Amino acid sequence: MPTTPALSVLDLVPVRSDQSSGDAVAASLSLARVADEHGYRRYWLAEHHNMPAVAATNPPVLAAMVAAATERIRVGSGGVMLPNHAPLVVAEQFALLEAAFPGRVDLGIGRAPGTDPVTSWALRSGAGGVDADAVDRFPDHVDAVLAMMSPDGAALRLATGDHVLRATPRATSAPTIWLLGSSDYSARLAASRGLPYVFAHHFSGRGTAEALALYRSQYRASAEHPEPRTLLTVNAVVAPTDEEAQRLVLPNLRSMVALRTGQPLTPAQLVEDVEATPLAPAHQGLADEMLRRWVVGTPARAAEEVRALAAEHAVDEVMVSPVAGAFTGTPANRSPAREETLRLLADALT
Repeated sequence: MPTTPALSVLDLVPVRSDQSSGDAVAASLSLARVADEHGYRRYWLAEHHNMPAVAATNPPVLAAMVAAATERIRVGSGGVMLPNHAPLVVAEQFALLEAAFPGRVDLGIGRAPGTDPVTSWALRSGAGGVDADAVDRFPDHVDAVLAMMSPDGAALRLATGDHVLRATPRATSAPTIWLLGSSDYSARLAASRGLPYVFAHHFSGRGTAEALALYRSQYRASAEHPEPRTLLTVNAVVAPTDEEAQRLVLPNLRSMVALRTGQPLTPAQLVEDVEATPLAPAHQGLADEMLRRWVVGTPARAAEEVRALAAEHAVDEVMVSPVAGAFTGTPANRSPAREETLRLLADALT
């Protein structure tokens, strides 16, 4: 039998049609407490912008709220899209989180925009923002973040001498930095820097084995990470019955189909509203293909699939994105089906 992996959580702070942004944040804080109580290893917040169905626009702010609302779980970003930000700002934010919650902070870094091209321009260049060539300079910016969070800081060579930049004045520990990606670019970069790496299996679902094999084969040991380190991400909906799980997955599945087919994005519908508007036959194949890569079903079935995924990709940790929707009448400030996904899966893997 495959070994049992540790569990973690990826949260996009989804916004339903019956929720405000404040409701969605409150629901995520409740979800984080469930993860903390049930032994999940880490809780990461994504970065997306100008998306009606997602409130995770600011990972460090959300991570601070989650860390304050929990006791032991590691918190962090999954991830900060570094080209959207000045490296010093990111380093300062996460160094401060680490100072406040020592030993509990992860900084996951990605290269994608996390948004549409217009919003990306507004983030990176619209008001004197970060450099337009930030994507091309991604490796240098990763190195800068690493250096500025170290006790020695990063030295800028000026005509008048070195000017040292430190993310925080008296660091006694630093966040763990992970590189995230959905192609082999970040796999190669993480391997060359001796950093942990995560492939976005939950989003792409293709190329996972190839990216992880590349990362492991090219890995150069670092002082902090003598061995390659990775985990697997997967979308999950777990419910007492297969029928209920298949209903609860519908809102997120419909949103993902809309995203992939260029349809207008809206807050996630309630289950009954999705059921009242059947999916266009032309999009059924896409929906079926995505669903095959997700973990959806009863606790026993979900636990079996999670173990199999971990064994297939040789990882000891699986990060689930709980994508269960909600029925009509659900309290706006809670996501009971997402909480139940975490509880049932943790109990089934115990």
